[in-house]
Amino acid sequence: MEYSPLIQAVKEGNIELVQQRLEGGDDVNVKVEGGWTPLHNAVKEGNKDIVQFLLEKGADPHIKKDNGATPFIVAGIVGNVELLKLFLSKGADINEYDNHGFTAFMEAAWYGHVEALEFLYENGAQVNLGRQTSEEQKKLRKGGNTALMDAAEQGHVNAVKILLKEMQADVNACDNRGRNALVHSLLNPKNKKVKQIIHLLLEYRADVNVRGEKGKTPLILAVEKEDVELVQMMLEHDGIDINDTDSDGNTALLTAVQKDQIDIVQLLCKNGATVDCEELIKTAQRNYNQNMVKLLRDYGARENCPAPSKVYEPKSQRWQSCLRNLYRIYRPMIGKLKIFIQEEYKIAETSEGGVYLGFYDGKEAAVKRFLEESQRAQQEINCIHHCQENNNLVTFYGRESQKGCLYLCFALCEKTLEEHLTDQGEAALKNENFQNILTSLFKAVQELHRCNYTHQDLHPGNILIDSKGEICLADFDKSEKLDEGRQKIKDDLKALGRLVLYVVQMGKNPFSKIESQSDTEVIEACINEEIKDLVQNLLRPGEECQNQLSEMLSHPFFWNCKMRYRFLRDVGNESDIKVGNSHSKILQELNSSTAFKNWRGKIDEDVMKKMNSFYKKSKKYYRNTVGDLLKFIRNMGEHVEEEKNKDMKSRIGEPSQYFQKLFPDLVIYVYKELRKMGYRKHFPSVNSS
Repeated sequence: MEYSPLIQAVKEGNIELVQQRLEGGDDVNVKVEGGWTPLHNAVKEGNKDIVQFLLEKGADPHIKKDNGATPFIVAGIVGNVELLKLFLSKGADINEYDNHGFTAFMEAAWYGHVEALEFLYENGAQVNLGRQTSEEQKKLRKGGNTALMDAAEQGHVNAVKILLKEMQADVNACDNRGRNALVHSLLNPKNKKVKQIIHLLLEYRADVNVRGEKGKTPLILAVEKEDVELVQMMLEHDGIDINDTDSDGNTALLTAVQKDQIDIVQLLCKNGATVDCEELIKTAQRNYNQNMVKLLRDYGARENCPAPSKVYEPKSQRWQSCLRNLYRIYRPMIGKLKIFIQEEYKIAETSEGGVYLGFYDGKEAAVKRFLEESQRAQQEINCIHHCQENNNLVTFYGRESQKGCLYLCFALCEKTLEEHLTDQGEAALKNENFQNILTSLFKAVQELHRCNYTHQDLHPGNILIDSKGEICLADFDKSEKLDEGRQKIKDDLKALGRLVLYVVQMGKNPFSKIESQSDTEVIEACINEEIKDLVQNLLRPGEECQNQLSEMLSHPFFWNCKMRYRFLRDVGNESDIKVGNSHSKILQELNSSTAFKNWRGKIDEDVMKKMNSFYKKSKKYYRNTVGDLLKFIRNMGEHVEEEKNKDMKSRIGEPSQYFQKLFPDLVIYVYKELRKMGYRKHFPSVNSS
């Protein structure tokens, strides 16, 4: 249908005519081209009265356009908080998405609606959710964009600021093409606020060496914008590789010469860009820019001259001495590989041949050596091939063969997790807590399982720390495809359960000892209820074990203090809990425990007295139940920042830390009770954060 009188009346905002059309028999859910319904149009127009009227007359609040957008998502596009609130009350899923993967939160970010962003965040929108797409689109590496990327690309400074500062958006989350928000901010030629956006992203330590289309780095993309100030901003960021190339071998300097941007060329040369490229002078001469030619020559550029020899400085701190020796000596190349099979260059033993230092295509590498017909080598190759998009696996560079030997070349890492904890002990966890270690590990194994592979050899020696301190999973020569009964997944999960205990004990007990213990012994060795619950779920997974890690990555073990506090407040905000509905199943389950029966006595006496004073008229004072404790936490969160309550704030300090210290087991208790009932709406997601 191309035209509907009812929809036309909605567009005109004529509620009397809308009523007449409906009384005359018009379909309240009629669709025109694109799947637009009266309700979608009323939301687009921001007409709350007509929206409510249509809903009263039977309009479907969950109806979708042809692109899958619901009225709730359209409300996110227009940034109407009242309508967002209304559709949530009608059962809209805060993270529902259309056929292109857009949620209401992403739409609000795309259009820069800050108030809508804040409302959706406060109601549980997943900040770091990546755009969900079809399998076909994923194969084309489409999707994966986050709200931060959208706001950055569209130049919405305030939205970017709030996403980073208030919502802890992951500045280095990448889409399915590996691009972060920094790259996205440089994609849109109409983005007039690009400098302000980039300043914010760099302030929050956005990765400046990530790559966009054709392997272009943010620096190269900035040069292409022909903006000196923008290039200067990039160069001032620590860690930038000024000489990095795109997939065509072009550096930022060569790109600037090609663009005939002499000011940018001078800036890059001044900051140490290498001029060892004969194309520089040639390109400048083709542009008839003799000033550019002179500038390049002043910095040492020459035509048709061999590149001067460089002093090699290893990137690896641990292996730098051996790498310098290997770099210096002559070795016949095996394809792109330079290697010397000698004991001083061996970095690890394997059951079949060992791991050696090497250079693959000029990059420092760890090289696993196998017999060419090795079954284990084939298993590793198959696993790497099918799981190459897994960012939490050690990077695979390539393979070479010679004289019956097969060499698999990987990015060189600094140490194993076992060495990391053994060398530094508790000091290792002061700068990177064990939640981060386990998050990376869980994600690595989760991605393996999604690719229909299992690792089958999870232990601290196969978990590596790279030069940036990132966790990488390695050694796939025992990996296997998923079996029909999912037993091999369960084997990985059981190993992960033991690794959790190993990590939280900071490696004090050898992993071999933990491996030899029974499941019950491992569970009993856990130091608190959260870790015990996490480990128990890994050691005793249910039938849906392939999705177990997704759930475990959202376990309270991985929540920070603010997430825990938000969770307790959200549960305390349940209407049945606020009014103390004794017939509520949730309240009955939560109040069944006596573990927190004396909670009022733990609260600061003056604070307790003041909070009770608000119920002086009704005399419905706080009782020693879990439900009332959650209500107390919710009410405290709503009012503690008010000027009249500054005395309470001065007594308790930061509320999230105050309640965590007083009731360390409350979060896991509430989480387990809600999980038991299948009531998960308040569970925050850490998987994408």
